Amino acid sequence: MVNTLAKSLTLEEFLQQPETKPASEYIDGVIIQKPMPQGEHSAIQGDLIPFINAALRSKKIARAFPELRCIFDGRAIVPDVSVYTWERISRKENGEVANVFSGSPDWIIEILSPEQSQTQVIKKILHTLKHDTQMGWLIDPQEKSVLVYAPNKKTEIFDEPDFILPVPEFAGELELTVGHLFAWLLE
Repeated sequence: MVNTLAKSLTLEEFLQQPETKPASEYIDGVIIQKPMPQGEHSAIQGDLIPFINAALRSKKIARAFPELRCIFDGRAIVPDVSVYTWERISRKENGEVANVFSGSPDWIIEILSPEQSQTQVIKKILHTLKHDTQMGWLIDPQEKSVLVYAPNKKTEIFDEPDFILPVPEFAGELELTVGHLFAWLLE
């Protein structure tokens, strides 16, 4: 079950609060604490980020971040994986990655936890698509499926092991099948 905190705060007040573990998000004036990641979630997240970064980061195309707070449109969300194209990565004046990321990710990836509301996660993905996110994935370890969302396109479900998962255009050289993704649960 996801904890919703009843205390009403502005986004600015929320951002001044101490961090929680697991992270809390601020959506439509409501503070929602994410569920604690469990084994399946952690295994997929732990292998997916290096997989993406191995192909895209070294070429300065994009970078995947785990549990990164993204602040935009009056919200503060913490996707399981946020992928930003190279030129959109928030940076300090010296070129280092900044702590605060203002703007939606270019690609949002969520991994459904057993006690998590699928509807709430879908709403988060759909909201990011309205704010320049190019693609969203909802990975469901229980169903061994990936729902793929893109602006102005019908949602697609990928659940056959040989299906190659679609990726945003900037990540075109990535090739990941449904079978490979869920094989990370066996290794």
